[in-house]
Amino acid sequence: MTIEEILTEVKNGEVSVSQAEAMLKQKYYNTVSGHETIQMMNGRRQGFTEDDLAELNNSETDQCMVNTVSTGNYGTNSACMGDAKMGYNEMGYAKLDSDRKQRTGFAEVVFCSGKTVEQLRSIYQHILDGEGEVLGTRASKEQYEVLKQTFPDISYDELSHILKIEKQNKPHYGNVAVCSAGTADIPVAEEAAQTAEFFGTKVNRIYDVGVSGIHRLLSKTDELRNANCVVAVAGMEGALPSVLGGIVKNPVIAVPTSVGYGASFQGLSALLTMINSCANGIAVVNIDNGYGAGYLATQMNRMALGENNM
Repeated sequence: MTIEEILTEVKNGEVSVSQAEAMLKQKYYNTVSGHETIQMMNGRRQGFTEDDLAELNNSETDQCMVNTVSTGNYGTNSACMGDAKMGYNEMGYAKLDSDRKQRTGFAEVVFCSGKTVEQLRSIYQHILDGEGEVLGTRASKEQYEVLKQTFPDISYDELSHILKIEKQNKPHYGNVAVCSAGTADIPVAEEAAQTAEFFGTKVNRIYDVGVSGIHRLLSKTDELRNANCVVAVAGMEGALPSVLGGIVKNPVIAVPTSVGYGASFQGLSALLTMINSCANGIAVVNIDNGYGAGYLATQMNRMALGENNM
């Protein structure tokens, strides 16, 4: 319901001024500019009168707020946002970073684990309204089953646990190689690959090329050297990134996984191997952090291509 409609109901006696105040607060309280408009309308923390409602309805600040809320274009109008005060959408349980894409080149991504389906539904709707697509990581099948009732176009990958609504026919640029040491590392590798693809990167998957059969890796040398960067996903002792660092000239992003037996310590052994690698040009992300690797790979890919080639 718009402010004009609320004002009309007040004038027609359908709702009281106090009811209209509650409706406005429910509608706009979760945005900083809306809250400030309510608090600053007449310089006092008193209830609304019909004149206050009329002032709010005609307020330039409010019109800016309404346009901002409807378009999801936060943080770009300093007159509307009060300089750097906005830049996010206050939801109580979450503060959606609505201008992150303008600052960093990437829209906010949802970490689904630990969130209720009601929270996810609202978060996905807000991001979808602003960006036209949403990427979520570490989602469960149960979350997917509920959300698909609201978002028919949503897709879920049980291997990577990625839950996304993606624009169709999206172009992909550049070349990033995503390698896994073993088949058991593929879930993390897929999180990296699908993250990079969501952000417009062309991905070449090279799986099960660990050092226990190094001839498999060496047979892919030309493909690896043609990539703008290489993501190396490995558990156990985590030796794959060190080998790759010695045969390619472009950066290697090492991803330790929790795959392995007892003394691997849920990926700690692979992490320590990668951090202590004697090979050059290796960056290491956290254990099982395929998303972080896919994000970083996309940044490197974009830098290699340059803006004019994307």
